[in-house]
Amino acid sequence: MERLKFIGKRLVYLVIMLFGVATLVFILTKLVPGNPVTANLSQRALSDPEIVAAYEAKYGLDQPIIVQYFLYIKSLLQLDLGTSIRTNNPVLSELARCYPATIELALFAIILAAVFGILFGIISAIKRNSIADQAVRAVSVTGVSIPSFWFALLVLYLFYYKLGILPGPGRLSNIYSPPETVTGLYVLDSLLEGDPAKALDALSHLILPGIVLAAFTMGLITRTTRSNLLDVMSTDYIRTAKAKGLSNTALIIKHALGNAIIPVLTVIGLGFGNLLGGMVLVETIFNWPGVGQFAYQSVMSTDYPSIIGVALLIALNYMVINTIVDILYGIIDPRVRCS
Repeated sequence: MERLKFIGKRLVYLVIMLFGVATLVFILTKLVPGNPVTANLSQRALSDPEIVAAYEAKYGLDQPIIVQYFLYIKSLLQLDLGTSIRTNNPVLSELARCYPATIELALFAIILAAVFGILFGIISAIKRNSIADQAVRAVSVTGVSIPSFWFALLVLYLFYYKLGILPGPGRLSNIYSPPETVTGLYVLDSLLEGDPAKALDALSHLILPGIVLAAFTMGLITRTTRSNLLDVMSTDYIRTAKAKGLSNTALIIKHALGNAIIPVLTVIGLGFGNLLGGMVLVETIFNWPGVGQFAYQSVMSTDYPSIIGVALLIALNYMVINTIVDILYGIIDPRVRCS
């Protein structure tokens, strides 16, 4: 009962935050410089007042701001994000088309970051103050501090253009056609289609953008894992186990890691949310047809409905992921449910 009450409280918080974010997104979008009418109509069309008036009426731009806001909230409650000014397609269908590409890349990146981040953190804690520890800490600091756009251009130039050992921009090589859409994830859909060669090609296209996206989060996970492991290793029950003759490796794997990993879950959740929200530069550089590239194109054309849709999707992802992590945190550590 206590667990259900805790989960229910977190879900209520999620709904309240969604409403607040939706309002904030609307306000910020209206503050964006530029006019969608001048951005999307030709000079000839702009010279005709009837065309301009019809365009403004079509997208509700001729209404007062307060009326636009209530129409916007009403549409959101009906799961209607409006029509893209740039493509003239429903924003929801545009996001549904782009979202699987972003999710596939983000999942690949967070798996890389979590696996190598936790592994490097454990190695660093076991080999504290050794050369291996110093090397891991240097790698983690580099991952956190390196600019993603510069790192993306560097790996693209080195591994694709210069060495030619990894594929470049895009989700598939030109010799393959996109697989039949089931999930929208090219690797999985290619396997479901029975074409392992295409799946391997799609997987290889994930490597370079995945490494670029994973670098920052991996650095955070490495540092968090190392710090928490060293804190847990200084507790009384660990010292008692060590006095009984257990090695450092056995202590960490059997006793310390379980307690130290709880804060790492929070970092992984936050990192996954950040990956989904920070795709614009990487997707643009790697010509990845995801939400980030769609967001860039929408901003350049002052496409208000699409900008709002992207912002809401990113915010929803972030809040849902953090709510899930919060619930998992409370399930793993009952003390959290009492706070």
